[in-house]
Amino acid sequence: MGTATMRAVRLHAFGGPEELIYEEVARPEPGPGEVLVRVQAAGVNPPDWYARRGFENVPAELRPNWTPPFILGSDISGVVTALGPGVTEWKLGDEAFGLVDFPGRASGYAEYVVSPATHLARKPAVLGHTDAAAVPMAGLTAYQYLFTHLSDRIGDTVMVNGAAGGVGHFAVQLARVAGAKKVIAVASGRHEEFLQDLGADRFVDYTRTPVEEVVREVDLLIDTVGGPHAHRLLPTVRPGGRIAPVFLGDYRPERAAELGITVETMWQVRSSGSDLAELATLIDAGRVRAAIDSVFPLRDAAAAHTRAEEGHLQGKIVLNAEG
Repeated sequence: MGTATMRAVRLHAFGGPEELIYEEVARPEPGPGEVLVRVQAAGVNPPDWYARRGFENVPAELRPNWTPPFILGSDISGVVTALGPGVTEWKLGDEAFGLVDFPGRASGYAEYVVSPATHLARKPAVLGHTDAAAVPMAGLTAYQYLFTHLSDRIGDTVMVNGAAGGVGHFAVQLARVAGAKKVIAVASGRHEEFLQDLGADRFVDYTRTPVEEVVREVDLLIDTVGGPHAHRLLPTVRPGGRIAPVFLGDYRPERAAELGITVETMWQVRSSGSDLAELATLIDAGRVRAAIDSVFPLRDAAAAHTRAEEGHLQGKIVLNAEG
């Protein structure tokens, strides 16, 4: 009997989206503590295109040493089709979603993926697989920042910079769940109605008005943008307030300290089936929802990456892997 195969998208060389090749590869088998999932949909995340480019945007000392060919992708939603030894919490046919092996390297851009059983949670009943695949990395980043890393240090007023993107739109919603009395969303003008519908109390269009000129006394700034000009937002945060960076940025730590502002260590999201189950409960209760920017067939992962590079996303990009 020959080796079982599947279709997957592999990166054969670092570079542009054209390096993502849809092809036939060997199907993985679950080991102890693992399950095999028939992937119905896979989320596309920034670490995917960082990896595709060879992590050129990551400082050399932090850069993973990955060698092509390999399969990208860590966000998946699908159906459990096989159990490894010792797995008792899952059964065949269960619908599951998860952030698989992160930080680390999973292989979600495929028809099948092996995952540690503890990295998965039951798919929210109110979501189909496409919507569920949009949740894990972005949703867990916001959830773990607010409920694990910061916990009771959120304050009354939370501002989310880059509020319309993957992490940003979850942060807007979860800040309210975490107890914020006022949520300020910063994005370009076309996202205003979208973010107000998610519960933002105030919207600032950064393309028309410099945020640092019109916002003051923020208790917590969740900055999903970062970059060399991140320090321009220091005037928006009150003395005693905090900045929670999702991406690397220059916050001028000496100046921040002078202003009495704490710049938190950048939080690294981690796979957690238990955290994802809590997030699923909030989704099923209607308190959090996932927004989809666009959906592409798995075979068109290159086109999905091209869309990601255009920027100004409203929610998440998802690959449909249903055959």
